[in-house]
Amino acid sequence: MARSVADQLVGQLVAAGVRRIYGIVGDSLNPVVDAVRRTGGSAAGGIDWVHVRHEEAAAFAAAAEAQITGRLAVCAGSCGPGNLHLINGLYDAQRSGAPVLAIASQIPSVEIGSGYFQETHPDRLFAESSVYSEVIGTPAQSPRMVHAAMTQALARGGVAVVTLPGDIAAEPAQGSAPRLVTAHPATLVPAEADVRALAEAIDDAEKVALFAGAGARGGREQLLALAEKIGAPIGHTLRGKEWIQHDNPYDVGMTGLLGYGAAHAGMHGADLLVLVGTDFPYEQFLPDGVRTAQIDIAAERIGRRTQVDVPVHGDVGAVLDRVLPLVRAKTDRRFLDGMLAKHDDLMNKVVGAYTDPVGQRTPIHPEYAASILDDVAAQDAIFTADTGMCNVWSARYLNPNGARRMLASAVHGSMANALPHAIGAQFACPGRQVVSVSGDGGLSMLLGELVTVAMYKLPVKIVVFNNSTLGMVKLEMLVDGLPDFGVDVPPVDYAAVAAALGVYSRRVERPEDIESALRAGFDHDGPALIDLVTDPAALSIPPTITGGQVRGFALAVSKMVMNGGVGEAMKMAKTNLRNVPRP
Repeated sequence: MARSVADQLVGQLVAAGVRRIYGIVGDSLNPVVDAVRRTGGSAAGGIDWVHVRHEEAAAFAAAAEAQITGRLAVCAGSCGPGNLHLINGLYDAQRSGAPVLAIASQIPSVEIGSGYFQETHPDRLFAESSVYSEVIGTPAQSPRMVHAAMTQALARGGVAVVTLPGDIAAEPAQGSAPRLVTAHPATLVPAEADVRALAEAIDDAEKVALFAGAGARGGREQLLALAEKIGAPIGHTLRGKEWIQHDNPYDVGMTGLLGYGAAHAGMHGADLLVLVGTDFPYEQFLPDGVRTAQIDIAAERIGRRTQVDVPVHGDVGAVLDRVLPLVRAKTDRRFLDGMLAKHDDLMNKVVGAYTDPVGQRTPIHPEYAASILDDVAAQDAIFTADTGMCNVWSARYLNPNGARRMLASAVHGSMANALPHAIGAQFACPGRQVVSVSGDGGLSMLLGELVTVAMYKLPVKIVVFNNSTLGMVKLEMLVDGLPDFGVDVPPVDYAAVAAALGVYSRRVERPEDIESALRAGFDHDGPALIDLVTDPAALSIPPTITGGQVRGFALAVSKMVMNGGVGEAMKMAKTNLRNVPRP
């Protein structure tokens, strides 16, 4: 029998295949950390303790490890502020469907409810960011509760939180721990009536558009076969990009503010829109008046973003396997060919606008830098992208190929995710190239994690798009008709900061130096930071601009000029006008 509840808990994690816990040590968590120490580390068949600088980063790192490996990942925080710091990263993990176990240590059990020093109630606080959140009240509860938490996280694809008072963690263990078993995932087969309704809707429509998300991952080949059979363009979400875009002759890009290509036009020009494994939340980019079908494994998601006429509950692959034999082949390819031609035109006019003519212009255009990053990065690289403009440049210029992975806080939308995500991905995959595509805003928010990278000599490659402003917030203000305010920060030499920590670094201010700097950093045996000084006036121009957006921009720029910002308005126009889509 294990010596203590903490030993028993750690033993359960080892048996479940967990190899590390991300966190920060402290008082109530000390029994668990000491139990980790006694395992001898992963090299001895035990568990490593990964000392991050902020518990939020611990949760982000665990989320990335879980998403990359599909296995349970673990983070921990001490009582009160320690485990509260986990919450933002756990929200990201929960909304990304990452199986993560969070150990939230608690004040002494006899003091709960007394207003004790650092008292909080994690079981309540984490309820919304988890699929399971319970308190271990006695040693006898612990083995079954930890087992239940691990099972819930893995089976339901989300966060499980176990709150463990420090005094109980130190008590002698009682009972035996159940062995964790996991069944192969079941396939949810759709109702026959729904399959026939979808097939009939496709046959009745002259122009069908497909729009796929991450839920289409397991049905990619069937989706492409359906597109071929019925002559349908395929658009995709940000999370669907890595699964849908590569080697896809029917791809027409993304929609939304981060979007590119002809996805928006295809969805709005169709007679039938089929939403495939996506919970795309931005209803303003979904068409009104277009008949819509939706395929989803979660019935509660069907119809909550837009009016759905043909609901189909089931696994995407299972649904399409049954629909394909029923639909008639469409010989008229004019809709598909027109959307592919439009996509090619938009890719050259909008997405490609900066990659050719601006190679010798300063300040560096971020799109140009991202296109070079795509060329230089490894074919099996793992990219982690900060929320904001880095998400835009990654979505538009980093190309998946079936081997690359792309992580972002795509559903929770948190700043500062890229570097801690990269830490977790690099620990999980020590032999792969991991690239953190960081904005200076996101990097500075959790800047302490540079110390973590340096401490463990993790070979993470940090590419900083340093424009000294919060670019996406600036864009949001302009769209709303507001002059940007409160978004700029003093210039910071992040290469010098990294060098002070012993991290290889290069600062790049001229576009002709980007490729050599990236190659040198990527070839370096260890962590590297490449600080790209980019144009703060460069904004994300969507392929389709609404009248409201135009009015917002015009109003904001007018206010900017009236307030004396003529020079800034001119720079913004000069930087972005070539990117405005034209017929």
